Order: sequence, then C-alpha cells, then structure tokens
Amino acid sequence: MTIRRRIYLALGFLGALHASVLLASFFAPYDPEVQDRELPFAPPTRLHFVDERGRFHLRPFIYACASSSMPVAACVEDLTRAFPLRFFVRESSAVEKANLANQGAELGASESKRRHWRLFGVDQPARIFLLGSDGLGRDQFSRLLHGGQVSLLAGMLAAGLALGFGLVLGAVAGFYGGWVDELIMRSVELFLALPWLYLLFAVRAFLPLHLSAVQSFFLLIAVMGVVGWARPARLVRGVVLSARERDYVAAARGFGASDVYLLRRHVLPQAFGVVMTQAGILIPQFILAEVALSYLGLGVAEPVPSLGNLLAELQQYHVMASYWWMFLPGAALIPVFASYYALANALQERAGVVPT
Repeated sequence: MTIRRRIYLALGFLGALHASVLLASFFAPYDPEVQDRELPFAPPTRLHFVDERGRFHLRPFIYACASSSMPVAACVEDLTRAFPLRFFVRESSAVEKANLANQGAELGASESKRRHWRLFGVDQPARIFLLGSDGLGRDQFSRLLHGGQVSLLAGMLAAGLALGFGLVLGAVAGFYGGWVDELIMRSVELFLALPWLYLLFAVRAFLPLHLSAVQSFFLLIAVMGVVGWARPARLVRGVVLSARERDYVAAARGFGASDVYLLRRHVLPQAFGVVMTQAGILIPQFILAEVALSYLGLGVAEPVPSLGNLLAELQQYHVMASYWWMFLPGAALIPVFASYYALANALQERAGVVPT
C-alpha cells in the first residue's frame, strides 16, 4: 500500500470517528445524563431478527428488559414484549422525561424541551443499551459518544497548544542561537528528563480540585499544553538550524528581508512536516493523559461524561469482576490510538522520501 493511500485511509477513519463523536446527540439514543435506577448495570441489549416462534423479521427488534434477582444480571429478556428498532426518530425530551418519571427514572438537569432527531430508538417503556448501562442506569453507548467529545477535543486542543509553544520557541532558538538557544534548550532537556505523565499528575494535584466541568476542561488543556512543548521545540529547532543556512535564505537576507519575513516565508514552512507528524503523536498521548486524570478524579468530573470517568467505576472490584461491558470505553481507545499512530508513521515516511 502506498504512503498516500495509507494517509488517506487514516484520515478517512479519523474523520468518520470525529464526525460521529461531534454528532453524538444524533447517534446516541439517549441523553448521557438520563438515569434509569431500575436497570443498573444492565448488559448490552441483544438485537434479534428471529422471534421465539422462529419467524424472521427484516426489521431488528429487542425484547423488553425485566428486573432480575441475580446480582450479576440486572435484567432478563421478557420474550412476551418485543419492540422494533426505529430509525430517524424525532424525540421530545419532555415526553421522554414524563415516561421515565412514571418508571421512577431520573433525568439530568440539562434536559431541554426541544424535539430533536436521533438515528435510532425504541418505543417506551423499552430501553436499548448497545453497550450496557452503568451503576445509575445510564446508557454507556450514549455516554461513550458524548465522553468522546470531551476526551478527543481535549487531546486536540492540548496538542495544538503544545505545538504552538514548541514551534515558536524552537524557531526562536534555532534562528537566533546564542544565549537564547542555550536557555531554551536547557529548558527542553529539563522537561524531557522528567516523566511527562507524572509531571502532569504533580502539576494538576497542586491546582484546585473543586472546579466546574468547564474550568476543569480548560485547566487540563493548559496544563497538558505547557508540559508537552519540549519535544516539538527540539525537532523544530533542528529544522530551523538547517534551513537558515540555505543559500536562498542568505540571498533574501542580503536583499534586506527582515527576520519575521525569513521565518514566515522560507524557514517555518520547512517545519510543517515535523509539526504534522508530532500532531499525530501528541494527540493520542494527550487523550490518554486526559483519560488517566479523569479516571483518578483529577479531570472532568461527573455528571459530564469523559472516557476517563466512564472507566472510573472499574476501581470497584465487584464492577471489574462482574460487568465486562464496563471495559468497552477503554477498548474504544485502541482504534483511535492505532489510527493516529498510523497517520504519524505515514507522514514521517512521506517527509523522508526524496522526490525524483
């Protein structure tokens, strides 16, 4: 497979993934904060095409979930009550609130009264949990999509901030040299010598713990961006050191070009490949950092979902041992990381190819 095709495949998969997360309100069957206390730790709902009488149905359907006395199985299928899967459902949150209130369920305070479209759903009182439910009866699939918005956006913004710092400081160090280069490079060596993940934990632990979800989100981005600038800065510096010695840069300087013009027009464009490759490497690292911080209670807190606090219930042994579907948000990170690293590897190989 050619390098260009690998890049397109990785970009296509990542684009589809981010689009599905961005449109979480459409793809998710429920609001991520909707609770059904009667169905805690419900297993993933099975889709059926053949009913109990052996008849085949073109439209998939589910059976209603009845309460179970078994501690591991929160519900069992009631074979007398089948509900077809409906697509492009226009749902009223007010109606959903009234229906769930009759069952003793709870909704989050952010629920609005506007009608909106969802990709699929089932009629009340049935509930469809494609990835099961958590301890409060919240749909894990809906929370996974909405939590992906927080984790993926945090990784992208933090990587952008780190690359911005690294590009500026690396360009200044490589272009001007001297004591400026020495100061910046000694700082780079200091940051690279420290384990960045543990440094991130230490910095976050010294900051206030009781923050709103929005404040925690932007605080995470700022901390990760400040911690992760060192490696991009060193790589950009190496490119700038090579570019500033080129003949056309010396010629432009001889014609009176300013430093800003030289950097913008001749030097920094050569660092674009390095920056893009580093973006493919840093984004999954920062996603993992956000997941780890939220898992430990230092990141985005409930009720706002993130991939980290979706995994937080696994800190309880009985959850980890009994409910295997609670691991699925962690498994969802594997294709994300693999795609970003495949993209970074392809971009690195392309940057190393000498055109003929």
